[in-house]
Amino acid sequence: MSKMKASSSELDLDRPNIEDYLPSGSIQEPHGKLRLRDLLDISPTLTEAAGAIVDDSFTRCFKSIPSEPWNWNIYLFPLWCVGVLFRYLVLFPLRVIVLTVGWIIFLSCYIPVHLLLKGHDKLRKKLERCLVELICSFFVASWTGVVKYHGPRPSIRPKQVFVANHTSMIDFIILEQMTAFAVIMQKHPGWVGLLQSTILESVGCIWFNRSEAKDREIVARKLREHVEGPDNNPLLIFPEGTCVNNHYTVMFKKGAFELGCTVCPIAIKYNKIFVDAFWNSRKQSFTMHLLQLMTSWAVVCDVWYLEPQNLKPGETPIEFAERVRDIISVRAGLKKVPWDGYLKYSRPSPKHRERKQQSFAESVLRRLEEK
Repeated sequence: MSKMKASSSELDLDRPNIEDYLPSGSIQEPHGKLRLRDLLDISPTLTEAAGAIVDDSFTRCFKSIPSEPWNWNIYLFPLWCVGVLFRYLVLFPLRVIVLTVGWIIFLSCYIPVHLLLKGHDKLRKKLERCLVELICSFFVASWTGVVKYHGPRPSIRPKQVFVANHTSMIDFIILEQMTAFAVIMQKHPGWVGLLQSTILESVGCIWFNRSEAKDREIVARKLREHVEGPDNNPLLIFPEGTCVNNHYTVMFKKGAFELGCTVCPIAIKYNKIFVDAFWNSRKQSFTMHLLQLMTSWAVVCDVWYLEPQNLKPGETPIEFAERVRDIISVRAGLKKVPWDGYLKYSRPSPKHRERKQQSFAESVLRRLEEK
C-alpha cells in the first residue's frame, strides 16, 4: 500500500499545477456549496476538444483511406483468392523480370555515356536525359501503369518552373518518363539516396535535408541559378513539401513562386480502383511501397499539364501560391485544407500548450468565483 501511495505521489508531481497558470492572489475560497458539475462545466474547452477530434482535417491528409471491401460473400471470396495468387505468382515475377531487364539496358548504356562523353557535355546531357526517361518508363511498366497525360508536353525553356501536388515518390517517376525534369527532393538514405547522388544528379536534381536550416539558403540559390540557365532541364517542385493522400492539398511553400518566372501547374490524380498510390513514409519504406505497387493489378492515374501562370500586379508570392493551388485542386478534384505539411514532422510548441492550459485554468477559476 505504501508503494502505491508513493507511486501516486510521484505521478502527481508530473501533473501541471492549475495555480501556476493563474495570476497571484486570484484564487479565493468559493462562496456557497461547490458541486462537481459546476467544476466540470467547461463547455467552450470541451467543444473545442470535441471539434478537433471529430474534424481533424490535418491528420486525415496523411492517412490512407481504405476502399470498400467487395469480397464479402462466399461467391466472390474464391475469385479474390484466385486473383491474389495470380498477382503474386504470375504478375509479380514477370514485373521483376521487366524491371531487371530495364536496369541492365539502362546501366549498359548509361555508364559508357557518362564516362566516355565527358568532353562533350551537350551530347552527354541529351543522352543521359533520354536514358533517365527510359528507366522511369520501365518502372511504370513494372506496375502495369495506366497513365493518361492531358495537355502539351513540357519543353525546355528558361525562366519557368513546374509545380505539382504530391502523393508519393512515384509522382516524380510518372512525370519523368515523359520529360526529364530536374526535381527538388528530400535527400533519402539507402539505395534511393545512391540513385539521387549518381544517376539523378546528371539531370540537375537538387537535394535538401529538412533538418538542416542552412540547406534552405543553398537550395534557394540553386533554384535561381537553375531557372536562369537556357539549357537546363525543366525544374519540377512539389510545393506541399510532403506526401498527401491524394484527397487533399495542403499549403504550398512560397519558394517556387518568388523566383520571378512562369509557373506551370501539374495536377496528378490517382484512381484507387486497384491500389492506393499514397506513400506514408513513416509507416512504410519506399522499397515496400514499390512492392505493394508491383503486386497490385495496376496503377491508374491522370496527369494534367495546366495553363502557365504568372504573378499578377500587386499579388504577393503567398497569394500566387494559393491561386495555383486552387487551379490544381479544382482540376484533380482535391479538397483544400489550411495546413502546413511540415507540421507532420514537428510537435506542438510548448508556448501553445501553456496558452491552452492557462485558458483552461481561467475558465475553471471563473466557475469557482461564481459560486
